[in-house]
Amino acid sequence: MAVVFFVKISILMAVLFGWVQSSRLYTEEDPVVILTSDTLKQSLENSSTAWLIQFYSSWCGHCIQYSPTWKALAGDVKDWSQAVRIGVVDCAHEKNFEICKEFGIHFYPTFRYFKAHDTTNDFGKTYRGADRELQTVRQLMVNILQNHTRPNWPSNWPPLDPVRTEDILSLIGKKAEHYTAVIVEDEVSYMGREVILDLMPYEGLTVKRAVNSDKVLTEKLGITSVPTAHLFHPNGTHTVMHVQKRLRFFFSSFLKLLPGVHRKQSTSSSQHLDPGNKEQGAQVEWKDFTKSEVYMADLESGLHYLLRVELATHKTLEGEELKIFKDFVTVVAKLFPGRQSVVKLLETLLEWLVSLPLEKIPYDAILDLVNNKMRISGLYLSDRVQWVGCQGSSVALRGYPCSLWTLFHVLTVQAAGRPDALANTGLEEDPLAVLQTMRRYIGTFFGCQECGKHFEEMALESLNQVKSVDEAVLWLWRKHNQVNARLAGSMSEDPMFPKTLWPTPDLCPSCHEEQEGLHVWNEQMVLVFLKQHFGALNISPRYTSSSQPEPGPPALEHPKAHVTQPHSEIHLNQDVMPSPENHPKHLKRTHIEGDQDTVVQREPRPGMTILGLGFSSVDMSLCVLLYALSCVFLMVMFFFFRVRSKRWKSRNYRPYV
Repeated sequence: MAVVFFVKISILMAVLFGWVQSSRLYTEEDPVVILTSDTLKQSLENSSTAWLIQFYSSWCGHCIQYSPTWKALAGDVKDWSQAVRIGVVDCAHEKNFEICKEFGIHFYPTFRYFKAHDTTNDFGKTYRGADRELQTVRQLMVNILQNHTRPNWPSNWPPLDPVRTEDILSLIGKKAEHYTAVIVEDEVSYMGREVILDLMPYEGLTVKRAVNSDKVLTEKLGITSVPTAHLFHPNGTHTVMHVQKRLRFFFSSFLKLLPGVHRKQSTSSSQHLDPGNKEQGAQVEWKDFTKSEVYMADLESGLHYLLRVELATHKTLEGEELKIFKDFVTVVAKLFPGRQSVVKLLETLLEWLVSLPLEKIPYDAILDLVNNKMRISGLYLSDRVQWVGCQGSSVALRGYPCSLWTLFHVLTVQAAGRPDALANTGLEEDPLAVLQTMRRYIGTFFGCQECGKHFEEMALESLNQVKSVDEAVLWLWRKHNQVNARLAGSMSEDPMFPKTLWPTPDLCPSCHEEQEGLHVWNEQMVLVFLKQHFGALNISPRYTSSSQPEPGPPALEHPKAHVTQPHSEIHLNQDVMPSPENHPKHLKRTHIEGDQDTVVQREPRPGMTILGLGFSSVDMSLCVLLYALSCVFLMVMFFFFRVRSKRWKSRNYRPYV
């Protein structure tokens, strides 16, 4: 019995230990730095940043409950990473037993602060505050940074103390190469210092802090209430910053979106993204646009690239691929709020796919219909790429992935506003119809495999929680912001359009709130905004191509050029990646190092094909001739039997009395 009991206990302990090992509270997707016995000392030794580290145990109930707060804190101060970084060490992991013992960790969670440029190899200072709320811990971080020993003050840290009055007044009428923002606040306020740290990763701007106890300054600038901010422009003028709410997030967002203010890039990144770099190819003419509108040119350019370029990598569609494409065309044809010529083309493509009794369809057949080789009147999708809201500062940025995000946002909003649009398609009454279609399309056809993998991970995480079409609209918005947060500061980020939480306060002030010092979304107002922003009435026809070919006989097929298009992580910044310079009129791309290129080649062929099914012009002429002869034959037979019937009746007619 004792042996059996011991075996059961051993199995139970193994199961529990396995559960602990597989149920880590923090993952690589979280905005925290996961440290281990191999990396802890190495990261702390003479670090250029300070560290705030939580030593926790994955089986500790309080640690489990506190993990969402710690993740929220790390996300909230993500832009402070050049000054202080947030880390975690799991002391329940067998690998970390010794390092936690060496650092004297006895209780969980334990919070330790480590100064920058520390060479003493100490074990940090323990924070024992009773209040571990997010705002309190964030203010503690500000205090610790501000009180850092001056001899070891890192050179890249901004000053957090109030500036002198004469330094501010000297900026009046003085031209400079960048903006200077001065936040005036109460002496005990933390907002100015937090905004200074928020703008650390950005260039083109300097943020300073002043206190309202300085009467000379407040009178000179006409300040009557705080907090407030004055913006000194490069041309020497200065104005009051007008924000809808006097909150940290509103001030920070306003400054990040100033013209010429962008996230700092490494040397290699800046060379890669330089719009003036001749090796990148000349950028097309810049188009003025309003970030509060969606542009039909972006949607149509995205459809053009999707149908004529990206799909071309699949020579034949069959099986699951064909079903996924049919579902995609169904959703787009039924919900796309586009011009009549494009909608009619999509509907014709859908009818053809549904009615065609084939288990496999060559891509050329789809291309011929998209190009309207039959010259059916009223069918037209431009083959010109015209990025407007999705244009980037260089040809390597934004473009198609941005337009694809925009398209699916529009489709989710249309599905929410037109509940009967998908009737009799097999997708009706399914709140996930658009999202599942998007998920399968990205996983099957989108050229960036890594992007598809990330999207699938997000879908597996929470897509099954969506129970209504409104929740589908919000789910896509949340995940889009999640992607933007992950890619912020990466090489795919356009310096002219930094990836920030969207919608920004200037677009939707009521979408943003603050609770206990933390920015939160008012999702009810976000839903209202999304339905308006991506609604049909807010789609601008500006820049759309108006030229359509006249109906006529089927055109001869011409050789098509090589097509290269790298795929970047799909993202959309709605102040709003890669956009080719010239595909069929815009089908040429310069090679970007590090990108994955998809190459599509068309070989010239003699004659002509109709819908890619191998019919030549002679075949079509014979079909028309046979059709005419059949009609004549049927008419002759009809009249022949009609005459015979009358004769038979006259011979066999017998009157009865």
